[in-house]
Amino acid sequence: MILVIAEHNNNALGSATRNAVTAATQLGGDVHVLVAGHNCAEAAKQAASVAGVTKVLVSDAAYYAWPLAENIAPLVASIAKNYTHVLAAATTTAKDIMPRAAALCDMSQVSEITLVVAADTFVRPVYAGNALETVQSKDKIKFITVRQTAFSPAAAGGNAAMENIPATPDSGLSSFVDLQESKSERPELASARIVVSGGRGLGSAENFKLLEALADKLGAGIGASRAAVDAGFVPNDYQVGQTGKVVAPDLYIAIGISGAIQHLAGMKDSKVIVAINKDENAPIFEIADYGLVADWQTALPELEKLLSK
Repeated sequence: MILVIAEHNNNALGSATRNAVTAATQLGGDVHVLVAGHNCAEAAKQAASVAGVTKVLVSDAAYYAWPLAENIAPLVASIAKNYTHVLAAATTTAKDIMPRAAALCDMSQVSEITLVVAADTFVRPVYAGNALETVQSKDKIKFITVRQTAFSPAAAGGNAAMENIPATPDSGLSSFVDLQESKSERPELASARIVVSGGRGLGSAENFKLLEALADKLGAGIGASRAAVDAGFVPNDYQVGQTGKVVAPDLYIAIGISGAIQHLAGMKDSKVIVAINKDENAPIFEIADYGLVADWQTALPELEKLLSK
């Protein structure tokens, strides 16, 4: 049996969980989903409606209201012995929880898989995505994080049974203090179908705002290279790359981005890549489907004009 750790906010199931369920179904066997939270009935109900899920385990406690790894990891470890595989989407939350749970079970972890070869064999990117590594795990329980952009989200239509399970004790090692959440009417970067990203070549935070008009016309999310974030043009939740968010939209437009390895690792699986850069030797052109060698200050207004038509 396979266990998937759900990501949710108690009221709604995180979209990345559906991608993890798809990976789980490829392993063969029953797929259970763990929903640990507080007053999380709605999230559990949504998990039960995901196709391929046969059972939803619900653990409700006040100290599960926020997914603190110090509390969730012991819960995962306490039930992991009933499963051959434990999976979670490779989000920042799961990257905190899963290694701890694996260590508590004296198991290792296989991180950010992009392909299931067999029940014990997986493919994962290494060296910032420049190479693919095939890993065979002999652990009794295989702890795995899934790169969500590599697996399509599981469809709706399921009707899984639900089972309440006891919470493990509050560790008392950490507590939730505050959430500072950025709000935007634009699509969330990781799930946007179209992403417009800018780099250090834009020159300033004021110039970066010019991307907003293009993004609004396309209904796109806005991203950035690490260089643009480090320069203070935009906040770090815009960052796309190895140390930022991994995206794979239908269309990725890179403006003023040279294409460092770390950035390419976060977006090269996009379906169509369009690059605008005045340096014809910029590495971004090596992976772009469409490339325009031009100054963005000339190209961007022309592009907006054409889109307006």
